[in-house]
Amino acid sequence: MLAVEKAVARLCSQARVVRTIESVSVNGSLGRVTAESVRASVDVPPADNSAMDGYAFCFQNAAEHDFSLPVKQRVPAGIAPETLVKNTAARIFTGAELPAGANTVVAQEVCTEENSVVTVHAPVTPKQHVRSRGQDISQGDVIVKQGTCIKPEHMGLLSSVGLRRLSVYRRLRVAIFSTGDELVDPGKKLQRGQIYNSNLSLLMGAISSLGMEPIDMGSVPDDIEATSEALQNASDNADVIISAGGISVGEEDHVRHAVEQLGEVDFWRVAIKPGKPLAFGRVADIPFIGLPGNPASVFVTFVVLAKPFLLALQGVESTEPVIAQARALFERSGESREVYLRGNLTTAEGQVCVDIHPNQSSGVLSSVTWGNVLVRQRAGKKIAYDDFVDVLPY
Repeated sequence: MLAVEKAVARLCSQARVVRTIESVSVNGSLGRVTAESVRASVDVPPADNSAMDGYAFCFQNAAEHDFSLPVKQRVPAGIAPETLVKNTAARIFTGAELPAGANTVVAQEVCTEENSVVTVHAPVTPKQHVRSRGQDISQGDVIVKQGTCIKPEHMGLLSSVGLRRLSVYRRLRVAIFSTGDELVDPGKKLQRGQIYNSNLSLLMGAISSLGMEPIDMGSVPDDIEATSEALQNASDNADVIISAGGISVGEEDHVRHAVEQLGEVDFWRVAIKPGKPLAFGRVADIPFIGLPGNPASVFVTFVVLAKPFLLALQGVESTEPVIAQARALFERSGESREVYLRGNLTTAEGQVCVDIHPNQSSGVLSSVTWGNVLVRQRAGKKIAYDDFVDVLPY
């Protein structure tokens, strides 16, 4: 069995980025991956501006406490100011551009104005309450790197330099199917021996949440011919194929054999719990990942193993998961495999803590909605109460 880290490295080393590039609006770019780095065409802010409602003046002309200056202009935001007359002040508002000749702003709360003369009643320091030109971004700066998955904050940053459109990679097309004679689509009546197909919905949501395009290939019966046909159809319509179920060694598990007939299997067992039976290979020239059939196993193996591979295919520069540390509110003996426990991150006595769901069965999907992190327990390592453990937020 492959160790988890080696399996992830092997997957990502074989990821070939989708190179088709599209142009999208910045406002429609959420979840897309940048195909090139973006440089700022302007300074942000484009000129010195006021961080306060107050009065702007030249510090060198009025450095003393309790000084007075005539107010010669009014500068609201969005108006180009006139050059400041020496030994005068300008009434100014938050976000307004400083007049040439002014370099300091004093807040209106420490001033009085009478007959167009302002008196300042507090100490003043040079350049106070001034947001300098380019303090956020300088023209020519790289503001978003190639391979960045766009989030709302990136959208705001791109718009702050006046960008309307963005070059991104085409969305990755991911074909999904579940296997099993026992599976029934939600909405239909269950017969004895049947269960509802939750894995398909789970994977549809997981892939959509990554900004990719899921292709629903439905449920496939436990039959080698039907499995081969589903794999062939998927390879004709997608950039990558993901299946759930039918990947173990039982008499009704046909996925691995069908993949071997149509392409090749690179590996099919990983030292992870839940989810030891996991296959990676190719159908024709299309990458294939076969996940286990139990729903909690599907979730864990998708997050830990499939997700980094999909992100690499989509062109994301950094696919490393965010690993945090939390104090364990539980104890657990070590196991021969690396275990990913469904946990819930909380705070207690000012510390970040994590507890685990009481039922860690691979069939208990409700443990995932109960929690918000996976707790990583290294192979052979015991976890004692109050130990600091690795957590992977999902």
